[in-house]
Order: sequence, then structure tokens, then C-alpha cells
Amino acid sequence: MSISLDIQMACPSEEAPEEDSMQRWASAALRDERDNAELSVRIVDEQESATLNQQYRGKAGSTNILSFPFDAVTPEPLPILGDLVICAPVVVREAAEQNKSLEAHWAHMCVHGVLHLLGYDHVGDRDAEVMEALETDILLGLGYPAPYSFSDSSEQ
Repeated sequence: MSISLDIQMACPSEEAPEEDSMQRWASAALRDERDNAELSVRIVDEQESATLNQQYRGKAGSTNILSFPFDAVTPEPLPILGDLVICAPVVVREAAEQNKSLEAHWAHMCVHGVLHLLGYDHVGDRDAEVMEALETDILLGLGYPAPYSFSDSSEQ
């Protein structure tokens, strides 16, 4: 499997992971679903996240991650998965609030976003169960704790 990442640092952040880590997490999320994949990851501040969240989801405020699947009609299939927009300040804040390591939470956001690009969703209860179980398996396989187990019981 080959994955090509284009990482855009619109919000330079010392807390943002290295490209190698993002590559490893995205590859783990792809599993065997694609032989070749291309995706862009844009690291943004809260203002850009809030603008995109309002524009594309009709929701106010910044969010941890937005996924934009590539859905153009082309004569032949292309390896393009789409774009992920990750809000660095929100990821940092959530990791602290949930008593998670920052690296584990970045990994979770990357895996979560790639699964959305592959068509997984968590709108309905059954879809959420499937997606969360898959995220958990992938993150455990990468050596991280289960993403939906919080040390802080107020977060459950």
C-alpha cells in the first residue's frame, strides 16, 4: 500500500505531530481498503476551523476535525481520498480535558478522519458502534489506548 500525504501547516504548532507519525496513522486507518491513496491534512487555528464548520456543517464554533471526501466524477478511478482539516488548539485542549496523551489524541483524530474519508460515519447508533470499534482496533494496534475510554469519568 502506498499513501501520499500533503500536510499544510496553516497554524504552525509545536504540538502538531511529525509527518512520519501522520503517515503511519493514516496508513493504519486505510488497512487494506486501498492500494494507493492521496490525502491532504491541513492543520488550522480555531478561527479557520470555526469558519469551515459553519460553512460546511452549519455549526457554530471550532471543532477537532473536519473531513472532506473527494467525490468528483472522473473517467477513471483516482487515488484521492480527500482532505482533513484538524484544529490544533482544539486537539490540544481535548487531550488535556480527557487526560489523554497528546500523541494518542492526534493519532485518534487522524484515524477518525481517514475513516470518514473511506465512508464510515457515526450519525446513527449502529454506524457509531461500527466506527468506534474500528477506531479502537486500529489505535490499539498502533500501541495507543482505546480512544473512547477516558480517565476523567465526567467525560463519559
